[in-house]
Amino acid sequence: MERFIYEAHSGLRWLVVLMTVVAFAWLLVRYIQNQAYDKRTHIIMASWAGLVGLQWILGIVLMLVLGTFTGMQWSHAGTMTIALAVAHAYVPLKKRPDKVRFTGGLASIIAVMVLVFVGVQLVNGWA
Repeated sequence: MERFIYEAHSGLRWLVVLMTVVAFAWLLVRYIQNQAYDKRTHIIMASWAGLVGLQWILGIVLMLVLGTFTGMQWSHAGTMTIALAVAHAYVPLKKRPDKVRFTGGLASIIAVMVLVFVGVQLVNGWA
């Protein structure tokens, strides 16, 4: 069971990476082309944030199943919890102008990428 959850958590990261690239490119292109923040854009951002959430859930389940609660795991889990909150930071911008929504989404993606990098470094003991 532990191996399955570990593999799921490890494998899902590639889907998260792919969706991060798609979401970032989509937002950037539409921002540059001065297009509207439409329903498809919202779906892309919600899908990305949802995948980040699923990855977080699998990580928490893995931590519980393994029963390992070292400082590195707690640091990783804490950093990823912050990343999850930041991934949803675009939501309160719903009634703002399109440019603000695009900028907020792009900033959210960049901040999550930085937090994930830090969190992975923490769990690997490199930081």
